[in-house]
Amino acid sequence: MGQIKILLLIGAIALSLFTFFELALRWFFGFGKPLIYQADPEIGYLLAPSQTTRRFGNRITINRYSMRSAEIRDEPEPGIKRILLLGDSIANGGWWTDQEQILSTLIGNKLKEERGKPVEVLNISANSWCPRNEIAYVRKYGTFGSQWIILLINTDDLFGTAPTSIPVGRDRFYPNQYPPLGIVEAFTRFVLPYESPPEMAEVRAEKGDRVGFNLQAIQDIHTYAQEHQAQVLLAMTPLKRELGEPGPRDYEWKARKRLLALTEAAQMPYIDFLPIFNAQDTPETLYRDHIHLSPLGYQLVTETLCSQNETRKSSA
Repeated sequence: MGQIKILLLIGAIALSLFTFFELALRWFFGFGKPLIYQADPEIGYLLAPSQTTRRFGNRITINRYSMRSAEIRDEPEPGIKRILLLGDSIANGGWWTDQEQILSTLIGNKLKEERGKPVEVLNISANSWCPRNEIAYVRKYGTFGSQWIILLINTDDLFGTAPTSIPVGRDRFYPNQYPPLGIVEAFTRFVLPYESPPEMAEVRAEKGDRVGFNLQAIQDIHTYAQEHQAQVLLAMTPLKRELGEPGPRDYEWKARKRLLALTEAAQMPYIDFLPIFNAQDTPETLYRDHIHLSPLGYQLVTETLCSQNETRKSSA
């Protein structure tokens, strides 16, 4: 009987510890309820609509159109200016940025403060999107009556591959359902070695003029916007390694020149953040890693975009 009691006690302690860790992972870190993705034949993938979660204390809200925004009307209410922010994880903000600190919220708040009128900034974005994913979204869902589209890309986006649904439900960073337990998700993300679906090797080896494909997608976004009474403001943030000397690599300079030629030919407003970031005293503080921006980086981008938007207010 004594051994049975000991075993029961050990079992009770183990169950209590398991329950404690499970609840702690869910409550403090948000494990067990990651953002869910869904496949799309044209877009490749997008965030599943109508979901809300918290990750590491940061609130994330996805509306019914898979935007990282509150629910919206299909068309803006009279007197409300609507801007569409289109981009990848930099625009999205990821799990490390609270809903109140993402770029679209900051831009909306600053423009509202400056104009004294309500401004809606819709956040259409997902991790690792490139212009080819973004034009597919716009073609499917439209511009939602936006007067301006801010197309925010980074240098890597010029080399982005064709949209694919392969990662959805197979790559641990693109789940299509909730894990059974928060402990299971934490173990999968931080303990098990990362393995990309083998089919992604073929996607990454895409042949042809990849830069040209993405430049065409940018041109198509610009054309689509004009057809729907909207204007495009293109902005590109650099990779952290591009700052200072020696700067971008040769192939990146060539892609940048092609992008600049496109914007000049299309008369598309364009902001290159490389010289803007380099002009700062400590540009490295604008980043949280090699590509994603810190709060200081978001602040500088917000101020620059809003300043550019205000100078063109009369044409919006």
